[in-house]
Amino acid sequence: MALTMLCLTVIVFFMISLEPNLKKLAISQTEARATQEQLDSWLQRNGYRQGFWTRYGQWLGIMPKQPNIDQATGQPVARFVFCDEPAVATYSGVLQGDFGCSTKFRTKVENKLFPALRATGILMFWVLVTMVPISLLIGVLAGMREGSRTDRTLSAVSILTTATPEYVSGVIFAVIFASWLGWLNGSAASATTQGVNFYNFTLPVMTMAVYGTGYIARMTRASMVEVMSQQYIRTARLKGLTFGAVVLKHALRNALIAPFTVIMLQIPWLLTGVAVVENMFRYQGFGFTLVEAASNNDIDLLLACSLISVIVVLLTQLLSDIGYAFLNPRIRVQ
Repeated sequence: MALTMLCLTVIVFFMISLEPNLKKLAISQTEARATQEQLDSWLQRNGYRQGFWTRYGQWLGIMPKQPNIDQATGQPVARFVFCDEPAVATYSGVLQGDFGCSTKFRTKVENKLFPALRATGILMFWVLVTMVPISLLIGVLAGMREGSRTDRTLSAVSILTTATPEYVSGVIFAVIFASWLGWLNGSAASATTQGVNFYNFTLPVMTMAVYGTGYIARMTRASMVEVMSQQYIRTARLKGLTFGAVVLKHALRNALIAPFTVIMLQIPWLLTGVAVVENMFRYQGFGFTLVEAASNNDIDLLLACSLISVIVVLLTQLLSDIGYAFLNPRIRVQ
């Protein structure tokens, strides 16, 4: 996991440090009519013309960050005054808990990143609370009697929701509740504020839950169909157990082993896949921050978002493997 994180951060750091991206950053931080010499001077003054591995080592915190030199006085000065960076060489990087300075929001990265993570965490919680029970119920009901009318109906609904992108279902929900029902009552206009309302919270939850429900339901249905055809299920039925008892006591636990892995994999999708939904409904969470950082080439903030995404993906993969081995007694780590 550590090696994977290191390799991915190197790749992301290299992509962000390409010359067009650095030029875009310099333009955003200087006057719109700045000449190429002025742009190069800004990049040189703020340390972006140092070697790739030097800058990467400074970001990690294994090499000291060097202050700027005032061309008029020749004295060292802080690179970004609005972040209270010291005017001396210091080891200050990710390993020291310093994620850098956001050139877009003109503050320390952690001041913008952690509130956004908290906002998206709340959104993810309610999406999972809504999505998981409904999708498991649909999958179990569809898989209990393969080929029945219930199975065909629920499967069609699941395929329809999964085939509908979030930006389509989001627009549909907005039209239904705004134009037809009139429930928004001006909340769309105030969605750019930090306040949570029906438009920028409830509609994103509904949009993401609908999209993810169909996928988990289909996986649950396939797992349930496979379990219901096993020999031990037939034996339980021959012993005189009712159909409900067979499903609840014998089939359900084994049928939920595979969907558990799918549900765990939804967490990274919810963290990074909310970018479209959060920007559509102006919910200022992790996805919104990620898009803002990418649009303005906010290098330190973009690197921090990438690092958080990698950590979440790897941790959920680990928990998925551990949970799978715990739920399935036949799986053991030798």
